[in-house]
Amino acid sequence: MTVPMTGPIAGTAAGLAQSAGLAQSADPPTLTVAADGSARFSTIGAALDHLMSLDDGLAPARILVKPGEYRERLIVRRPNLTIEAADAPRSARIVYGLGGKMPSPDGQGDRRGTFRTATVFVDAHDVTLRGLVIENDAGDGREVGQAIALYADGDRLTVDDCALLGHQDTLFTGPLPLKEVKPGGFLGPKRFAPRVVGRQLYRGCLIAGDIDFIFGSARAWFEDCEIMSLNRGEAINGYATAASTPQSEPYGYVFDRCRFTTDPDDPAAPGSVYLGRPWRDWARVTLIDCELGAHIRPEGWDDWNKPNARLHTTFQAINPTGPGVDAMDWPRWTRILPEADRARFERAAVVGL
Repeated sequence: MTVPMTGPIAGTAAGLAQSAGLAQSADPPTLTVAADGSARFSTIGAALDHLMSLDDGLAPARILVKPGEYRERLIVRRPNLTIEAADAPRSARIVYGLGGKMPSPDGQGDRRGTFRTATVFVDAHDVTLRGLVIENDAGDGREVGQAIALYADGDRLTVDDCALLGHQDTLFTGPLPLKEVKPGGFLGPKRFAPRVVGRQLYRGCLIAGDIDFIFGSARAWFEDCEIMSLNRGEAINGYATAASTPQSEPYGYVFDRCRFTTDPDDPAAPGSVYLGRPWRDWARVTLIDCELGAHIRPEGWDDWNKPNARLHTTFQAINPTGPGVDAMDWPRWTRILPEADRARFERAAVVGL
């Protein structure tokens, strides 16, 4: 798969700030990272650690990442932070390769499990990721299990012009559901944390995977994104979404002017991919003016063999287009909404971002 491309230092004094790697201006302080060692920091993790050590009241800050590959896992717990590519969009690649079937790192359970695989884990509010490639390259989920590229859990999160790449479970939009289906299923950093539904905005992104590769409980808006399904060589090649929207939430996932595609280098067969299935019974997914490729199954949605899903799940669309609608035969428990309902699904109403 080819990923499409889309000075002075701050501190208590100029000299001290120069050694800290912070840019001084009226803008938020900026740290620069370069994998080739040409900047103060050669890893993004080192820049994050430096920011966390500052006694600055968690003021807004920015990390600029120069082109290159950064093979590291990141934990972002500082709010009011922007991490962005310093040069061309998607010229900085953050990649790691952990899968859920790998051995447990600490003796909790036999295996690592889904929620300890993330390449980037955002656990803070008001974080923006811009122009980055974030990838989990562990491989095929049939061999390595679930493998998260981005674990996003916070409010007012923005992901702009990024490529999120993986196979099974590429993007997790936290929080976790209230309860595990199997004991130990939520092993990981937020297993016992309060379940707080955050608002997340994904704009102009490429999100690629195969099984349930956009999943979770957030209220999330996807605008002008490409949702790319990979080929597994099976009759059912995958499911783009697996929402677990809480029952009390009026919105779950809203896709606005998105394109549901397949990898042009190795396309999934026509009619082999579902738009989604409900991870929990109250899943909500709405498509607005989205283009569906020929790889989308005529019935569109799957109920995951859950008796209550057909009663409570909300899978719906306004004005779907593309080859995937030519043979569209969605089940009766899904909906095509009239134009009059469009006003209910404006971005301001859904996420306020």
